[in-house]
This record gives sequence, C-alpha cells and structure tokens, in this order.
Amino acid sequence: MKAAVLQRPLWRNRNFLFLWGGSTLSSFGMQMYSIAIPLLIYDLSKSALSMSMMRAIEFFPNIFLGMLAGALVDRLNRKKMMVWTSFIQVLSMCGIIALLLANHIELWHLYVFGFVLSSAGYTFGNANHSVLPQIVTKEQLTSANATLSFIDTLIRMIGPGIAGILLAVFSYTSTLTIYLICLVIMHVCMHFLHVPPVVKQKETSNSIWKDMKEGIDELFSNKTLLTPTITVLFSNFASSLVIGVLIFFATDQIGADSKQVGFMFTLSAIGGLIGASVISSIRKRFGRGVIYTYSLLFDIASMGLLIFAQTWWAIGLSLGIRTFSTTLSNIVYFTIRQEFTPNHLLGRVAGTSSMLMKLTLPFGLFIAGLWAEWFPIRVLFVISMCIFIVLFLRLFFHPFRKLT
Repeated sequence: MKAAVLQRPLWRNRNFLFLWGGSTLSSFGMQMYSIAIPLLIYDLSKSALSMSMMRAIEFFPNIFLGMLAGALVDRLNRKKMMVWTSFIQVLSMCGIIALLLANHIELWHLYVFGFVLSSAGYTFGNANHSVLPQIVTKEQLTSANATLSFIDTLIRMIGPGIAGILLAVFSYTSTLTIYLICLVIMHVCMHFLHVPPVVKQKETSNSIWKDMKEGIDELFSNKTLLTPTITVLFSNFASSLVIGVLIFFATDQIGADSKQVGFMFTLSAIGGLIGASVISSIRKRFGRGVIYTYSLLFDIASMGLLIFAQTWWAIGLSLGIRTFSTTLSNIVYFTIRQEFTPNHLLGRVAGTSSMLMKLTLPFGLFIAGLWAEWFPIRVLFVISMCIFIVLFLRLFFHPFRKLT
C-alpha cells in the first residue's frame, strides 16, 4: 500500500502536498520578514554594519548547529522535529511582535529572536530536505525539488512587492503578523504529514558524536558531492560580500524607498522562477556537471551588472540573473545530495555540508559591513565577481563537469 502511494503523481501525493503547502506558506511569510527586519534595523541604527550583523546572525545556526541538527534529524522522528521546530518559530515571531506592540524593540532583541528563529528554521529545513526522498520516488526527486523551488521563487517574486506596499501603508507589526499567521498554518500542516519510517542500515549508535562523525565521513568520501559543496563554500563568501550591504546600498546610496526595495526583490525572484521552470528541460539535454559549472557564468554577469547599477531596477535585474543561476545550481546540488546519500545518513550529510558551505558567510558579512562604513561598496561587487570567475575556471577543468 505504501509503495502504491509513493508511485502516485506528485499532485496526488497527500504527503507531498502537505509538505509543499507548509513550505509555500513559510516562504511567503518569510518575504515579509526578509524585507521588514533589515528596514527596521536601518530605522533603528542607520548602520550598514548593524544590518549585515543581522544577516550574519541568521547564518550562525548553519555553522554552530549544522552537524548537531543533522544528527538529531537522523536519530529522532523527523515529523516530530518539523512539528516542534515550526512551533519554536511561531513563539519567536510572537516575541518580536509583542515587543513591537509594546514599543520596546531594540537591536539586541532582534538579534536574539533572529538567532532562535533561524536555528529552528534551519533544523526544520534539514528535516524537510531529508523527508522528501521518503515521500516521493527516486525518479520524482528532480521534479519534486523543481516544483518546490518553482513555488518558492514564485512566492519570492510577489512577496517582496507585497511586503514593501504593506510597510508603506501599514507598519512593521502588521507586516510581521502575516509571517506569524503563515508559520501557524505551516505548523498545523506538519501535524497532518505522514512520514514513513527510515530504513536504517544498522542500530543507532549511543553517541551523538559518533553519529555526526558518520555524516562527516560520508560527505568527505563522496567526491561527487564534496566538489560542489566546496564550490558553494567560496560562492557563499562571494555572495556574502554583497547581500549584507545590498539593502543599505539601495536605500542609502541609490535612494530606494521600501516599495522599491520590495519590487527590487520581486525582479530578483523572476530569475528564480525562470530557473525552476526550465531546469527539467535543461536537465534532459545537459549533464548535471555542465549545468552546475556554466551557471557560474550567470553569477559573473550578475556581479558585472551590479558594479555599474545606478537604479533600484538595475539592482533587481542583477539579482534576477543571480537568482536564476542559484536556482539551477541549487536544484542540481540538492538532487545530487539526495540521490547519492543513503537516506538514513541524509540528515547528517545535509547538516555537515550545509555547515561547511556556510562557514564563510558570517565572515564575509562582517567584512562587508565594516567595509561599507568607510569604503566604496562597489569595490565589494568587483571582488565578488573575481571570486566567481575563479570558481568557474576551476570547475571548467575539473572532472565534475562531466557528471551526467
């Protein structure tokens, strides 16, 4: 009976629909948060460093909790992990909204709640990623990841514009309340999700440290997965030099208002929407190594455009090209990770690889924030483009490019 359920088309797979529904709502609400929080910090501090520090704090869980979260996802019931971590996200947003209503919000409040929210969200995402191969067939993985990515980027296309309008018309509290409502509904969806038990190859070890070591060993012994993981490590550093100061650059130096910032990210999401739409067709014609390698050319073009951007829509176009590239490479990477990793190790491998990939992000965000306080921001865009050029050349001459 379970096998028959797993063979159903995605849109008749009840479990996939609950997972998709929860992810969609979370993604939509996150757009409210992603636009509102940086602008709130800007209003409180007028500091690029404060804004980039918030982004860095949001990435800390990937580094400090990555392997631990992955081990727990493999060791414990994945559905319960998703239920509890979604509940923690609800509580965190309640805390931020309560402080806003009381008019007592301070920067350190946002940093603390942002860290808790990001920690729970990261663990939820790890469990989500690990659950997917359990509720769809191996042949459906690329389509399932592409579907989730398509919906996510569609939401990211309309969400920032809506967030910008809401912020202009209403308040931070009203906008963030929408995120809270989305989190509550996502939490309810997780209660209805049925996740088949993980087929373990051996008994779970008594030590969680041994569990984490198994994840490390699996990742480093899997050269097919390790190569793009190392690439993302440096790609994330290049991106961190940009994302931490981008909203500051747009508002402080380009003069964009909240609505224009929202529409800027809407343009960005269009690139992701296109990428998610065409990945299945591209995959039929090209190998995964080729797709992953040549997506870096779009990153180079994106940074080149950003260097000379003078308007909010030019920034949005640059981000759209970058998001197109990121969508292609992410879908390829996630599918490789799910396909080449035993499912009973997937949480640990996902946690370990995610931790490794995010190691450079806080460092880059901190550098970008300090740099923006005293030096021209556009130089950061030049440095980022140079890093992407080096990464492309490395993969172009690497055997990974021939991966089918």
